Amino acid sequence: MQHTRRRQAWLTGLCEKAGADDASALARQIGLLIDGALVSGRLLQDYAVVEEAKSTARLSSAVTSDRGRCTTVPAAYPHQRRQERGAVVRAAVLPEFGTPMVLAEIDKPDVGPGQVLVKVEASGVNPLDTKIRAGKAAHARRTLPAVLGLDLAGVVEEVGPGVHGFASGDEVFGMTGGVGDVPGSLAEFAAVDARLLARKPASLTAREAAALPLVVITAWEGLVDRAQIHAGQRVLIHGGAGGIGHVAVQIARASGAEVFATASPPRLEVVERLGAIPIDYTAATVDEYVAKHTGGEGFDVVFDTVGGSVLDDSFTAVRTYTGHVVSALGWETHSLAPLSFRGATYSGVFTLLPLLTGRGREHHGKIMREAAALADAGALKPLLDPRHFTLADVAAAHAAVESGTAQGKVVIDIG
Repeated sequence: MQHTRRRQAWLTGLCEKAGADDASALARQIGLLIDGALVSGRLLQDYAVVEEAKSTARLSSAVTSDRGRCTTVPAAYPHQRRQERGAVVRAAVLPEFGTPMVLAEIDKPDVGPGQVLVKVEASGVNPLDTKIRAGKAAHARRTLPAVLGLDLAGVVEEVGPGVHGFASGDEVFGMTGGVGDVPGSLAEFAAVDARLLARKPASLTAREAAALPLVVITAWEGLVDRAQIHAGQRVLIHGGAGGIGHVAVQIARASGAEVFATASPPRLEVVERLGAIPIDYTAATVDEYVAKHTGGEGFDVVFDTVGGSVLDDSFTAVRTYTGHVVSALGWETHSLAPLSFRGATYSGVFTLLPLLTGRGREHHGKIMREAAALADAGALKPLLDPRHFTLADVAAAHAAVESGTAQGKVVIDIG
């Protein structure tokens, strides 16, 4: 803390000498820029970056980001860059929660035992990514500064010791980082635990593959691992047009179940196109649609991808005795009485556990292989937002997810 205060005072003094209108604010921005550079492992000795920035206009343009774009480490500072070619890669780095990401150069990761080096082609954006950036996802245990990004698709460049089943040139995808102390996918290269990966489906593009990992794993753990869905069951998916929901619908249909899905009126067509029987939750009560679609018996499996009061609704929509409710967002306080009075059961899903604990990572790799097989069989395809974003547009990509304007999964093009 003392070191940070001394640096801030030193920077403020220099900015005052340079004639800056608001020396203190400008010094804070430069400090943020320096923190981003420090993430790359190249210490800025004696803060020489400021010596090259005596011009207020140039300083302001260097540290002020365009709308929707990352703050960029400027090329005017050659001492920030490694001289040998290929030693550094570009990445979007988060220095502090609630601040813009910094587009910086970081050391190209080394490949350790059990890892593969992946040249990242695309990074999927999830609501969780935006919450981590904002500092509203304590359960993700993200340490800063950090490279975010849970999902990736790319090409194996190098295989580490002890890795079998992958070779240089393999196209892969998986949920590989972005939480805890595991670097994420918003970088040109990532050193990845090989257990988390599977070969990319041949039928999908890198963008499509990058949209799948987190939502596929969440839906699979809920429907297959916990609820053990099978042919002949009636399965209700809450939020069937959402990120997790639209994949859950496809997995449930592939199992042979009869699938129903709730959605808002503008999204009912999406649910129907996926092969589910749409339920307009704004036009019918739980009792009404349970009576209409199950004769009042209840659904065999109810998968909640929304949380809150929707989980409470799930407890009243499930079948007596044999029904099972699964939630990906069961994080609040709920009364279990409606579930208990039906003699039904409940499971929660916390998809991040293998990344955070290191346990169960092989299972995530297996789920990705199952998903690849479904995709190549024509039974699984993500809905993508048509817009294209790059590493420089990470802020705009996150804004699209946060605002609810995305028409499908948002994907950032990396390679």
